[in-house]
Amino acid sequence: MRGFQLSGAGNDFLALVEPPSGPPPEMIRSWCTRGLSLGADGLFLLERREGSARMRHFNSDGSSAKLCINGTRCAARLAFHLGWAADRIRIVTDAGEFEARSLGSEEIGVTLPVPRSDPQETALELDGETVRGWRIDVGVPHLVVPWDGPMESAPVATLGPRLRRHPELGRAGANVDFVAWRRRDRMEIRSFERGVEAETLACGTGVLAAVATGLALGRLGLPVAALTLGGCTLRVEPRDAGWSLNGDARLLATLELEPGAVRIPSPVGWR
Repeated sequence: MRGFQLSGAGNDFLALVEPPSGPPPEMIRSWCTRGLSLGADGLFLLERREGSARMRHFNSDGSSAKLCINGTRCAARLAFHLGWAADRIRIVTDAGEFEARSLGSEEIGVTLPVPRSDPQETALELDGETVRGWRIDVGVPHLVVPWDGPMESAPVATLGPRLRRHPELGRAGANVDFVAWRRRDRMEIRSFERGVEAETLACGTGVLAAVATGLALGRLGLPVAALTLGGCTLRVEPRDAGWSLNGDARLLATLELEPGAVRIPSPVGWR
């Protein structure tokens, strides 16, 4: 089966173009397993439509997600590569339809509506300690946690998985973003993503959630540059009546998927 691998600011994805059927969750989990298979943060399916492209996004654990902004930008990059459009295309997702634009050989911008919900301050108890942050839904739920120290010391690996599943965030949980608003036009962000169940090098919806929260708190003013763990900068700026999220989105490889990519050993039961 022929596929592609793409990266959006370090968020990496496998993509299948107009497959006869969608792969089952266990196959997605296998393909996305790093080290033993191709490895990726997620997978999307892309289909051509009149004047647009339809994408369906899946996390690396095989679960579906309504919206992945970096995945949407990568879907646009792939559609341009395939010749479906020159430099502008509508990408239809489970969260709505978005206009994407080519901004050069390795940059894509996607226009998004301003988040409808306001961030809600919340205090979560963990082992007698209180973690304060803001909950906001930008198509998927996020918990934005301010971090004033150096970003390399943010407790993403230790607090991220515990906050992501905190009972007060509901059964589905939320993505968790540790954010430093350094200046009104610049911030730093690290994200623990549900469905991947790990920190990723970038998270487009996380940037959107952090910008919306920073604006509500008076810490930011558009445009904003967001530095991500992978070293790429994602930019959020006003466009029409909404926002545009712009940044790196590149095609990495054309893949011929072999049967060995799904034969993943079971985890070792260490004693």
